[in-house]
Amino acid sequence: MNQLTLQILCRLKASDMFLSGGELCREFGMTRSAVWKHISRLRKDGYAIEAVSGRGYRLSGSPGLPVPEEVAPLLTTERFGRNLVFHKEVDSTNMQAKVLARQGAPEGSVLVADSQTGGRGRMGRAWVSPPGANLYFSIIFRPPVPPVRLSQIPLLAAVAVHQALCTAVGRLPAMIKWPNDILIKGRKVCGILCEMEIEPDMTHFVVAGIGVNVNLKEIPAEIGQIATSLFLESGREQSRAGILSAILNHFEPLYDKWFEADDLCELLPYLDRYAWLKDREVIVDNFNGSLAGCVRGMSRTGELLLESEDGTVHQVSSGEAHIRK
Repeated sequence: MNQLTLQILCRLKASDMFLSGGELCREFGMTRSAVWKHISRLRKDGYAIEAVSGRGYRLSGSPGLPVPEEVAPLLTTERFGRNLVFHKEVDSTNMQAKVLARQGAPEGSVLVADSQTGGRGRMGRAWVSPPGANLYFSIIFRPPVPPVRLSQIPLLAAVAVHQALCTAVGRLPAMIKWPNDILIKGRKVCGILCEMEIEPDMTHFVVAGIGVNVNLKEIPAEIGQIATSLFLESGREQSRAGILSAILNHFEPLYDKWFEADDLCELLPYLDRYAWLKDREVIVDNFNGSLAGCVRGMSRTGELLLESEDGTVHQVSSGEAHIRK
């Protein structure tokens, strides 16, 4: 969307009444046919604009897409989301964000898509990514911290998403499942996948991919027992632009405080309060095998504290935790 079209959109949004073509011509210094071309472009992008002879134009509906024109006015950030790239469809937002990062995109850049053809979760799982309903986006980070601390970023993201959902949607019984999921009543509503390019003493970039089930009205049968959406839990549709901006608005200050600190100490009380696994018997699977025990909390550096039957407390740095039955 070019700058003039955006300005006309903002003018329509600011008015509850019809704006005459003549008024728009005078304000933007263009002809009536030029105004009509911009209105046509907005309609093509999905904006519902009424046109009544003798009265002018009025915005009556937005497409609900998390596009820059909808997200930017809601941001309170300095960096996060200020460079936002939207695609109708991509293979994976993480894959495309890595391309942008290699091209020098600044920290806080966001790549968001209406759908993904190859969305991925942790452990190589597919992430169902239909159009028109959910949020699929990736944020680029260039953190000035030792590479050993990068594994803490998924937990930062989890806190940011949790805070945003509770703020934007209202009172939700949302919980954080270590290391990177948000659950409501035990069903996943958000997943986070972080990928990075590093050297032993240098971080080139980190990409945090976040998928949120927002307005999904039916859960596919294959994940019906393990997934949910904000619509199903709240009973009403949510603004994807509003959810995205809320996540970015919460994430930036959390991130800035984190890289000024030495660990996750300031976030531990929050992570403990909303920990889905706390005091549960679990099995943690990772690429090295499995470990069973009772979850006793989390370390300052983000490891899961797992007490085995012999009383030994293990610090688990990665893996997939399952409740023992």
